Amino acid sequence: MAEHRSMQRAALLDAARSLLSEGGTEALTFPALAERTGLARSSVYEYFRSRAAVVEELCEADFPVWAAEVAAAMEQAESAEGKVEAYVRRQLALVGDRRHRAVVAISASELDAGAREKIRAAHGGLVAMIVEALADLGHGQPRLAAMLLQGVVDAAVRRIELGAAEDPTAITDAAVSMALRGVLG
Repeated sequence: MAEHRSMQRAALLDAARSLLSEGGTEALTFPALAERTGLARSSVYEYFRSRAAVVEELCEADFPVWAAEVAAAMEQAESAEGKVEAYVRRQLALVGDRRHRAVVAISASELDAGAREKIRAAHGGLVAMIVEALADLGHGQPRLAAMLLQGVVDAAVRRIELGAAEDPTAITDAAVSMALRGVLG
């Protein structure tokens, strides 16, 4: 029985990922989850008490996965500059990934404090990885620079998500250039 429940829970989370990546948080409704999984709506409530609970569990499952991918890309870089570049490139390369899209949709949504706190903690972990590389580059305020750098990445993510006029490669290259050389590019 427990195995069956965990499979249904996994199916619900996967359906939630799809709904989020297709239509953002508005698309994530219990009727839609029920429809996608073939479960009765009342069954969905047995697994999750609210949309926020679905979102929280997705964050716990997905954020560490892509944070680990970013960390792995950074570890392969030889220099501090290479780490900064890997940090930007890997996050932007993950944009097409459904998990990443779900996380972006979640980050942009109106969430309860618990879910927001989890996202902040996960984002904090991501930013902490880059603080060290920026300190190694001799930056006077690596923590501030890291927050601003993540802002550039987030803006580039949104640009790619929107299917902006520029090619995703051009957006990525511009973000890397800005990360490494500032607006003087």
